[in-house]
Amino acid sequence: MHGAKTALRAADTRQAGNLPGEEDIRQLFYRAIEQRDGSYDGLFYTGVLTTGIYCKPSCPARTPKLENIRFFPTPAAAEKAGLRACLRCKPSAPFAGEGSWKKVRAMCALFEEAEETPSLGALAKAAGLSEGHAQKLFRKTLGVTPKQYGGAMKLERFRKASRAGHSVTRAIYEAGYGSSSRFYEKESAALGMRPADYGKKGEGQTIFWTCRKTALGTLLIAGTAKGLCTVRFGESEKKLAASLAEEFSNAALLNAEKAAKKSEADTLGTWADALTRYAEGLEAWPELPLDIKATAFQAKVWAALRAVPTGKTATYGQIAAAIGLPQSQRAVARACAMNPVALAIPCHRILPKSGSIGGYHWGPERKEKLLDLEKEPPSEN
Repeated sequence: MHGAKTALRAADTRQAGNLPGEEDIRQLFYRAIEQRDGSYDGLFYTGVLTTGIYCKPSCPARTPKLENIRFFPTPAAAEKAGLRACLRCKPSAPFAGEGSWKKVRAMCALFEEAEETPSLGALAKAAGLSEGHAQKLFRKTLGVTPKQYGGAMKLERFRKASRAGHSVTRAIYEAGYGSSSRFYEKESAALGMRPADYGKKGEGQTIFWTCRKTALGTLLIAGTAKGLCTVRFGESEKKLAASLAEEFSNAALLNAEKAAKKSEADTLGTWADALTRYAEGLEAWPELPLDIKATAFQAKVWAALRAVPTGKTATYGQIAAAIGLPQSQRAVARACAMNPVALAIPCHRILPKSGSIGGYHWGPERKEKLLDLEKEPPSEN
């Protein structure tokens, strides 16, 4: 499903300018399933391994667990894997817009296969359309122009080459940029860091971390001297510490409880205490300093999320309007899903327009508990 996967990357980062990894794609797909979002119908199909059934994203059936799901680009691919069509949503039946998706997939396939960005004429030929209609359909479906899509593909190739250990210069040329100056001029800002640092996983940084038990589960809090860089929930301190070590494998990771640099460790401890007391309903939401990488779009969204008052909620559309990009609701949802500091950026305050609890990276149950907690003033204990 490589082509469909990349199509979703473009669609959900149309304003953000960054591309997710495999696990991010799974989370985006799963969010679509949780919300029964019909706009994803035709982009992918959900195979439920425990039942042997495959469905459309909008299927009204009970949402399966993520670990029991495999995603497929077409009904044929799901059936080849031994799954059968759901009788409720009938995923193998034709649906409105299917023809358009096939044309867009044909154009996306050219980007996958070609080393150079294909011309508009080549894309139009693949889709069986005129150049004007091809460009219009591409943008309407994915939210980006073919030129922007091609740029995103190049940037993704640079990321992969950089992570593979290639030099910056080699990665730039392998990605298809004509020169390093062209890359620095057009793309480096989208990385959120200097190109030479990309893929270094925190090299040269000192990150303090600690874990706290809360009513919402075990919480990992990590940060530099400047601010928080990671806040996440998990099953255990051991697993959380392992995930932090994987993400920042080249950083100096110091357990704040054992660190020799007491002043910086104590600062992190103060931040951790504030978040823990907040999660227990003992303290108001603390606006803490952050040290995170973000695109310009993500920075706008995350700032808008921190401006939503405690005890209040907003929709993706309201956040999109607040940052002056009312058509970027899906990109806003994407930025929420990429929030690296749970609680410190309160993305749990964002709800779907339907009024349902919606998705949440750390689970809808936690989201509901947080919203309930914020309805009451903090205890004086």
